[in-house]
Amino acid sequence: MSTHKLQIADRASKHKGEALTNLHQYIDVELLTSSYRQLNKTSSVGVDGESWNAYGLRLPDRLPELLRTVKSGEYKAPQIRRVYIPKGKTGKRPLGIPTIEDKVLQPSVRSVLEPIYEEDFKEFSYGFRPNRSCHHAIEYMFEKVSYGRMRYIIDADIQDYFGSIDHGLLRVFLDRRVKDGVVRKMLDKWLKAGILEDKQLHYPKGGTPQGGIVSPILSNIYLHYVLDEWFSDKIQPLLTGKSFMVRYADDFVMGFEKGEDAKRVMAVLDKRFTKYGLRLHPEKTKVIDLNTNIRGERSFDFLGFAHYMGKTRKGRLVLKRKTSSKKLVMAITKTGDWIKGNRHRKLKELICDLNVRLRGHYAYYGVTFNVRSLNKYHRCVERLLHKWLNRRGGNEPLYLEKIV
Repeated sequence: MSTHKLQIADRASKHKGEALTNLHQYIDVELLTSSYRQLNKTSSVGVDGESWNAYGLRLPDRLPELLRTVKSGEYKAPQIRRVYIPKGKTGKRPLGIPTIEDKVLQPSVRSVLEPIYEEDFKEFSYGFRPNRSCHHAIEYMFEKVSYGRMRYIIDADIQDYFGSIDHGLLRVFLDRRVKDGVVRKMLDKWLKAGILEDKQLHYPKGGTPQGGIVSPILSNIYLHYVLDEWFSDKIQPLLTGKSFMVRYADDFVMGFEKGEDAKRVMAVLDKRFTKYGLRLHPEKTKVIDLNTNIRGERSFDFLGFAHYMGKTRKGRLVLKRKTSSKKLVMAITKTGDWIKGNRHRKLKELICDLNVRLRGHYAYYGVTFNVRSLNKYHRCVERLLHKWLNRRGGNEPLYLEKIV
């Protein structure tokens, strides 16, 4: 952890529950330079069309001027370019692309907020936090369900979470821990920044744009107060049996030892979210009994995996997981489209790049109990490769990497 983060974390720990001021002193040219160096050099450009390389040509002059405008209040948040990326088979997810200058400034502000809220965030919150990953969240849930016997699950889905965050309530939540004028003004400017979509400019009344570097921590702060604190401080003490929650960004699962507790929480969960301007998907939010034998009602999807009860080789009942059917079909389709679009390339280059894609899939989905899904993915990719390469002719050998 950097020196400024250690200092902020120490202040946040000493003044727990209090709002901190004079945080902008930690934002300096050195921090801005570090933020610039860590950016993706090939990331998409914002509305100004300026790339990472172009911005860096005059870096020694531009960063001091950027710092001056921020601390004097003259900085104006530029418009955000909105694009859409695929979500599922037919859906699309909006993605906001800031300018390169915003991409330099936002991680600097985030690095000031992060150590403050790391003192407050709950242990069961895993999304967009240092040294935490999807695999950690899945392992936490595995232990609670398998060994804690909490097998009544609330599988919840928040509709358009990032677009539904109430700016007024978010400011109220921020007031509890951050009252530095410079930092708060910057956050306000980013929340109010115009969104450019199909040459049409509009100003959002709520939400944080996905793609913004500061958006994940703001969304975590909002759900920390709306959901995490409420569940751990208000709900769990009232339950008759053991319970747990695990959250990754806006995806969360609750588990209970007793079915009655699950039903009681389910009855008030939607009211809690409605109070803060959020909505649960009525069809995707449900209580699941992992002990049931009814096919189709004994599993749930979380972070790309389908989770279900099964026996180990020693006969012990544990929570197993496999690649969810939706994600598996999507991965096979995307890889097949890639092969089709690259089938004209030299075979050695094609196989080399395809193996990189395979390794990426194995790195995420290569977990205990999931070998069958991995082998199925490999077989399907192999068939697709043969399908498209057969049209080229030749007898060159294929060497696709396979998970062992």
